[in-house]
Amino acid sequence: MSGKTFVEKIFGAETGSIVFAKPDIILTHDNTASIAGTFKKMNGSKVADPNQLLIVLDHNAPPTNARLANQYQQIRDIVKEQGIGKFYDIGRGICHQIMSYHARPGMIVVGSDSHTCTAGAFNAFAAGIDRTEAAGLWKQGETWFRVPETIKITLHGKLPEGVYAKDLSLWIIGMIGSSGADYMSIEYHGDGVKTLSVSQRMTIANLASEMGAKNAVFPADEVLEEYFGETFEGVWADPDAKYAREIEINLDELFPVVAAPHHVDNVKALSEVQGIKIQEAMVGTCTNGRLEDLREAAAVLKGKKLPADVQMLIIPASKEIYLQALKEGLIETFMEAGAHVLATSCGPCLGTGQGIPADGYNVISTANRNFKGRMGNKESSIYLASPAAVAWSALKGEITDPRGIKADEKFPYVIEQSATVEIAPGDDRYHDGVWDYADVNNLNTDQMFAGNLTYNVLSSEPEKIIPHLFKGFDDSFSDRVSKGDIIIAGANFGCGSSREHPAVGLSYAGVKAVVCKSVNRIFYRSSVNQGLPIILLPEAVDAYRAGDSVGINFETGEVTVGEKVFKFAPLPDKLMKIFNARGLVNYIKQL
Repeated sequence: MSGKTFVEKIFGAETGSIVFAKPDIILTHDNTASIAGTFKKMNGSKVADPNQLLIVLDHNAPPTNARLANQYQQIRDIVKEQGIGKFYDIGRGICHQIMSYHARPGMIVVGSDSHTCTAGAFNAFAAGIDRTEAAGLWKQGETWFRVPETIKITLHGKLPEGVYAKDLSLWIIGMIGSSGADYMSIEYHGDGVKTLSVSQRMTIANLASEMGAKNAVFPADEVLEEYFGETFEGVWADPDAKYAREIEINLDELFPVVAAPHHVDNVKALSEVQGIKIQEAMVGTCTNGRLEDLREAAAVLKGKKLPADVQMLIIPASKEIYLQALKEGLIETFMEAGAHVLATSCGPCLGTGQGIPADGYNVISTANRNFKGRMGNKESSIYLASPAAVAWSALKGEITDPRGIKADEKFPYVIEQSATVEIAPGDDRYHDGVWDYADVNNLNTDQMFAGNLTYNVLSSEPEKIIPHLFKGFDDSFSDRVSKGDIIIAGANFGCGSSREHPAVGLSYAGVKAVVCKSVNRIFYRSSVNQGLPIILLPEAVDAYRAGDSVGINFETGEVTVGEKVFKFAPLPDKLMKIFNARGLVNYIKQL
């Protein structure tokens, strides 16, 4: 019998098993107000275990309008009412940075944010969920997990000068694609791991969600013990564990890379885009807002002035990091260079706060996503890079190599599915109750429902979501979607944020099902929670031609496309009960 992977040990079950477990930490943020509303719809009054809950106000901090301010006050009231001890008000930090105060080896951590996987840097199992599932956890204290297959990534050597953890993360994404680790666990092994600080590990674990992964994890080694100042037993894979895929990377051979617009797996050598003019730069977010990142940027800007036509934003990831940056003179360096230092917040990353770019702007950012419209304006373009590359590019007014050279490197991998597709006006994709997006891969949640609307249109008001559905993709969809419609789509459907608004809206509109080649795992769970079936049947998608009739029989597990019949495994009884109840809220109310 072969050994066990990290996740098999965490859940005490083999790969592919469905298990129920009680998370050690349930993270929520600004969406806590909506979660509380859903909790009440489930007939919830007192949370099952207030010690599980960690609540951080960060996505719109400080609030930019009265509605958001009222939501924040509502959350404060909930915290007092429920006796929740782990609460961090505005200005304390971004939730995934705050998690570093609480996550420990061997824990199970879930959060209503797709980048909850950041806590894998602490040898914890950490994965994103949606808000409906978070509400269910408030009520029941446990949820189901499918024990995922695992990818083993072995790192050798050490990153060269001018190459950073962000480059390594983007390198892997560019190698395997944004759906290359769908619903999988990633383990980082090898002598190269010991050369990576905890801050660097957080960056790498954070970006696991951009590979489609459920989680990423590092060992509880001497680096982690030194970080916490205590020793751990931790949990780690057996030497003879069985993996779905194994990848080896020589860190010494890496060079600076960027993710070019408009997808995270559109990775290029920085030298391939060097010289492109930029108008905005951002250092911060949950991916790269730590002290190490600020030090890298400050070292570049020390004693220099930014060009007048470049706007640079600096967002420390927590109050503690901000204070330490003040003590070290980093904040003074940024401000004297002409950069804008903002309060600790997620807002600029998803376009809900300051720093929204103008039309035609090229932005270079340390964030984790560069979808069209991600920062609040779909007429701008976002490049993702390391803090040093962002700082040098801001200083020069164009994308610049942090090594101070002009190289001729080429990224060795090409991902064919990188393009962001928009349906042009007049291109009618609706035929007899079927939405034909069979040629569309990577339809992301920002296109399905814009990030800057997330806290203005609540999932508790689904009728207000429908007019905004797919407005960043197919402007005709929201006006014509009807009960019983079927969506045919390509690979990696629903990638991106954990926001559940698209699933809520599609379910409320009466969409019968989505038939696609593959689906983002958080979107899949959201769809189950909202009573929206997702059927993975690549051969049916390939067979579909515009105008074909499409039928679905859930009991027999059949999809008909024209005259052809395709079989799928009938859905488990428990999932069918959730679908028949029209979602998890109604299902839990019936228990």
